[in-house]
Amino acid sequence: MNIDSIQNGVVIDHITAGCGMQLYDLLGLDKLDCSVAIIKNVHSRKMGKKDIIKIDADIPMDFDVIGYVDPGVTLDFIKDGKLIDKRTVDLPLTLTNVLRCKNPRCITSIEQELDHIFKLTDPEKKIYRCVYCETKANT
Repeated sequence: MNIDSIQNGVVIDHITAGCGMQLYDLLGLDKLDCSVAIIKNVHSRKMGKKDIIKIDADIPMDFDVIGYVDPGVTLDFIKDGKLIDKRTVDLPLTLTNVLRCKNPRCITSIEQELDHIFKLTDPEKKIYRCVYCETKANT
């Protein structure tokens, strides 16, 4: 398999095998008008298998979504075919409009324009709770 290198864009690397499509969906990459490559189950010496997403466009990245789906991924920012910056992403402390509260009595169910905000309450188990009603998020 041959995937071309990108000239200007982002490579999301070290994604846990099987999480690439979830990131693709949550980041809305299907709406982009550029080349996007999803490479699944790539052999990795460090991880065994991993997924990689290559985006051939300079777009803003939602670090919270990426950290929520798979903390520890690496973002490689490419400009003119060269690596200009490399970052790792951690589990975010709060998530805004990434998850939706499932509690029908929550204020977010009544006030449609209100942001859905979740706070990380247990980093070990990756548990988020709604800041309005304390309902545990489905992860």
